[in-house]
Amino acid sequence: MTQKEALEIIKTGENIFLTGPAGCGKTFLLNKYLEYLKEKKITVGVTASTGIAATHLDGRTIHSWCGIGIEDRLDQRKLKKIIHNQPTAERVKTARVLIIDEISMLDAKRFDLVDTVCRALRADLRPFGGLQVILCGDFFQLPPVRHGEESSETVFESEAWQELKLRICYLEEQFRQDDARFSKVLADIRANRFPEKTLAVLAERLEADLDFPLSPTKLFTHNQKVDAHNIFELEKISQPPRYYEMKAHGPANLVKKIKDGCLAPEKLELKVGAIVMFVRNNFTRGFVNGTVGEVVGFDEDGFPIVKTLRGALIAARPETWRVGEDNETLASLSQVPLRLAWAITIHKSQGMSLDCAEIDLSRSFEFGMGYVALSRVRSLAGIRLLGINHLALRVDEKVLALDGKLREYSKKDLLWFQALKPKEKKKITEGFLNQKKKSLF
Repeated sequence: MTQKEALEIIKTGENIFLTGPAGCGKTFLLNKYLEYLKEKKITVGVTASTGIAATHLDGRTIHSWCGIGIEDRLDQRKLKKIIHNQPTAERVKTARVLIIDEISMLDAKRFDLVDTVCRALRADLRPFGGLQVILCGDFFQLPPVRHGEESSETVFESEAWQELKLRICYLEEQFRQDDARFSKVLADIRANRFPEKTLAVLAERLEADLDFPLSPTKLFTHNQKVDAHNIFELEKISQPPRYYEMKAHGPANLVKKIKDGCLAPEKLELKVGAIVMFVRNNFTRGFVNGTVGEVVGFDEDGFPIVKTLRGALIAARPETWRVGEDNETLASLSQVPLRLAWAITIHKSQGMSLDCAEIDLSRSFEFGMGYVALSRVRSLAGIRLLGINHLALRVDEKVLALDGKLREYSKKDLLWFQALKPKEKKKITEGFLNQKKKSLF
């Protein structure tokens, strides 16, 4: 399915699972739908399973949006407490659409809790209280974080998933990688196929030389290694440092939630010669989340000037991260949209596009880690593998089986939509825009 076809189906008001391989433009399409909803004055809950993913859409975590917080079960007392929380109740009651991005990282138990809260607050027994639900993500990417020895069922194993009767929009266009050999490698990993050609291609990238003007970003599996490497590299530079403090506005609890999901540090230390990464999309200014460059100086206002791999000079002025509803900002923070980029974790890289990377998969501990790390990079020529273990390229067999079904469902849903006459499509779309809230209590 193309982005254009998927967007037209989403506009019908059907519940949707928007999926496809890394780099197919899922978040871009969500932003297009958000623009459409804003134009039509439709209230929408913009959420994601993690704080980092939420910042890509100027949203908040789904746990915060519906008031469940860290809970993984709700008794009557806890549910009543959420129902009587006025800000939460107002958010859920007034929304017409709920978007949840990076759905692969939300487990079945908490997804069912969100459904329960929505039905209770909206006094409506339909799934999610009658909201249009847009789920977005790719199950080949990182699964829910496990705590201790607990095992989490994936969201597609939840009761709420079954009851939503989702239309499937499976995007297949590729916008990140234009390297045919590399696309074939990624497709083979998704299919759990490892023919000799694919293994040989990956073997070529072990300790391979990278022909890039800057030190490539290193992707590690663990935070400690990332922090140690970045500090080590910055301290090697003898230039005087400059510091940039994050500025915050709004209630402390909301500000904290934005900070937890924002990749920009509260206190950013930079020097001329530092390798940095933009952590915000600003297409008009020429950078996206993941653009790497080197600090080459500071402008007249003291902000860093970054030279990107493509030779562009960009003054990195403060950007704003916000949480809002109905076009009203509830809390915000501003910071220079950079972080040190000699190294970053694979988890934090999800959603980024990199020109080059050194990837250490020798301590991979989760399905999808290898796929996420490799698919961040635009071409094979930009990859240097530092190590790999037996788990790095594995995919979950349950996900593999589901993927085949999702592709078939997507074809059927596209045929359903194409079979509708123009007048029928218009009637369905306008009916969704004009529908009134129905209570089943």
